[in-house]
Amino acid sequence: MDETDSYNPTFKKSGRRLVGFFPVLRRLIDCRRPANCPPEEVLVIIVLKPNYTEEQLNHIFRQLEEMGFRHELSRGVKRTLIGVIGEEDQLRNAPLRAIAGVEDVMSILKPFKLASREFQEEDSVFDLGFGIKVGGGSLMMIAGPCAIEGEEILLEIATAVKAAGANVLRGGAFKPRTSPYSFQGLGEEGLKMLRAVGNELNMPVVTEVMDPRQVELVDRYTDLFQIGARNMQNFNLLAELGQTRHPVLLKRGMSASVQDLLMSAEYILANGNKEVILCERGVRSFDSSTRNLLDMACVPNVQGLSHLPIIVDPSHATGRPDLIPSMALAAVAAGADGVHIEVHSCPEKSMSDGPQALLPNQYAELFKQMRELAKIMGKTIPETKPAA
Repeated sequence: MDETDSYNPTFKKSGRRLVGFFPVLRRLIDCRRPANCPPEEVLVIIVLKPNYTEEQLNHIFRQLEEMGFRHELSRGVKRTLIGVIGEEDQLRNAPLRAIAGVEDVMSILKPFKLASREFQEEDSVFDLGFGIKVGGGSLMMIAGPCAIEGEEILLEIATAVKAAGANVLRGGAFKPRTSPYSFQGLGEEGLKMLRAVGNELNMPVVTEVMDPRQVELVDRYTDLFQIGARNMQNFNLLAELGQTRHPVLLKRGMSASVQDLLMSAEYILANGNKEVILCERGVRSFDSSTRNLLDMACVPNVQGLSHLPIIVDPSHATGRPDLIPSMALAAVAAGADGVHIEVHSCPEKSMSDGPQALLPNQYAELFKQMRELAKIMGKTIPETKPAA
């Protein structure tokens, strides 16, 4: 038995079993990158078709060498693999699957680079202003109405949620609604109200931005940008926010995978803004009893893959006030870096998403439980401080 046959990890992909590896791949799996592989280089595996010919194999070698890649062959019992090392950008764009005899190409390293644990092992911690931080054991507890409807009612709700313990105020000035006839938000007037209330209560504020053309305007008033589920893959917007100085709260799309979410975060990071906070807010499912399906496993899953903070929004995930408390507590227990809950003093008169809002007294009672659970989990909930 040679060294290749002595190390036979099994890969499962579309029902195929890929058996047989070689030393360079073993080192990659054990330490993420071969010792002789420069930081800007990565490795991929080419899986050959079962019926490949030697002529095709030699052609593949010639093509790889012409592209400037190094390669190593492993003939396993059942399949033949080629390890390819080269510069990341070149490998990502190389048409390897188009070469005759190639069945599949698998990347060893994650496609999201800046968001990955390989890039940064320790948890990211971001300063949101007013003494509030998120990440590294500090929880951001966002609360407020879905939409900004007026300064008086916003102040009433904000005062109540801050008294309960919330440390970030939310409110939408631009609302992406399914119907063009629904309330679309107050625009800049709403932003002014949000900023005024945030300053009065010493709370950082977060609000949604929907279009690259709104970024400059929203930037004048907010402490955090929010990207809603519908815009998670609005790449022009992501790139624009990557050039701003405020943290970005990125919500998972309704049909997005975890990798999709992290790749969207990568757009922001790659454009210069290193402060991205992820948000699990449920995905679409066949079950109509809740608004969405809350993927709680997303929290530890993301935390294993990325250094970025991740919070949970049980309001949009469930759409039901009777389910929000248990899901909020589950989020804290799962290790989330915060909880995002919609609160309204009179949901029946709310101009947006009233049925999924908690009343202030319900939020206060829930917050007591979340605070106790956070202590058990070794987390802290920072309290706001006056601006310096």
